[in-house]
Amino acid sequence: MKKVLIIIKNVFVWLMVALAVCMMIFMVISVNTFDRSDRSLFGFKAFIVLSDSMSKTDFDAGDLVLVKEVDPSTLNEGDIIAYTSQNTSNYGETVTHKIRKLTTDASGEPGFITYGTTTDTDDEIIITYPYVLGKYKTNIPKVGRFFMFLKTTPGYIVCILIPFLLLILIQGLNCIRLFRRYKLEQMAEMKEERAKIEEERAESQKMMAELLALKAQLAEKENQNKDSEMNTAENGTDGDL
Repeated sequence: MKKVLIIIKNVFVWLMVALAVCMMIFMVISVNTFDRSDRSLFGFKAFIVLSDSMSKTDFDAGDLVLVKEVDPSTLNEGDIIAYTSQNTSNYGETVTHKIRKLTTDASGEPGFITYGTTTDTDDEIIITYPYVLGKYKTNIPKVGRFFMFLKTTPGYIVCILIPFLLLILIQGLNCIRLFRRYKLEQMAEMKEERAKIEEERAESQKMMAELLALKAQLAEKENQNKDSEMNTAENGTDGDL
């Protein structure tokens, strides 16, 4: 049972590590790539949909759209493009709308009349080539919401900070547990060494006692031999007389 608990704990720790690493990767990707018109990866750009202007036919707010960098002159009516808005209401934001018509602006620059399929209303300003960011290819539903949340302070705390704090806490508890185990092993070794020393001391005392007893026996036997020799000598003297 204890072994199973250790395995479960190790799996949990590694899952937390993997989660924290993935969140860090997503954070770096989202900050450096998503919603950045100047950044692309293999010719693709990713943008988070901010409104439901295309929800009737293609994608919803909070989805992540992928657009491919293309030559604006190759675009046709019905294509969906991402562009940098020049409208006063959302100036500088990335908008992904459908091309209704190819046209030119007041200065003769080629461009597009775009619209959102939900309202079917044309955008205010003609989108000329320099503001086109790419042609829509696909979308990933709801992923944009996650990355928008990840960019917020609560998102950072929940997805990055808490997993790392839990990891640090778990590793700290592991260090304490290992230190306690080390101390217990040291104490056990010291007790074992002390018991061994006591056993050797007892053995030495026993051997010393045996040696002293043997020495006493030898001394007693030697005294007996001396007494016997003295008695023999005295008897011999009496016989001569």
